[in-house]
Amino acid sequence: MFWDRVARFYDFFETVANYKCYTALGKAVASEIERGDVVFECACGTGAITKHIAEVSRYVVAADLSPKMLKEAEANCRGLSNISFKKADITALNCPDDHFDKVVAGNVIHLLDDPEAAVRELVRVCKPGGKIIIPTYINIGHRTHTSLEKIGLEFKRSFDVDSYKQFFADAGYENVRYFVIEGNCPCEVAVITK
Repeated sequence: MFWDRVARFYDFFETVANYKCYTALGKAVASEIERGDVVFECACGTGAITKHIAEVSRYVVAADLSPKMLKEAEANCRGLSNISFKKADITALNCPDDHFDKVVAGNVIHLLDDPEAAVRELVRVCKPGGKIIIPTYINIGHRTHTSLEKIGLEFKRSFDVDSYKQFFADAGYENVRYFVIEGNCPCEVAVITK
């Protein structure tokens, strides 16, 4: 699996190639979380966002498809006692309906064969009135995600600011707010209120 092969050096590459966005994203996502929240983070990767969420929430379930990414996440979140880690497929979550206060899936939508199915699952496991927070890499002008593709990432979809908004509109989501995290490869964050 690609993610198992790159897990050990993924943080280093992201920090070198996209420092501004990579370091700001976790804080931006955490600003959407409240103290009493129980959060499900799918595609947690190395825990770059997880550690920020854990600092401001009651509890985090951090999931990823890659066992080696989960191992890196556990190491990066050492010392935080309010996180559990589990293997999970974002398109078929083994979680009850309407269970979590907030649901996060960072920088994964553009990598999926069926991102619509993933978003449906994320919405399904979120409580009514909760938020689903979905950052993804986008292209803005001359700044693209080509630096990330150099390590072998295969982007199934390429979004810009407007096409990312259109993706959610086409899927029928109306109560969505957006903001952009700047960087060499910027990230647009969609926040769906269920």
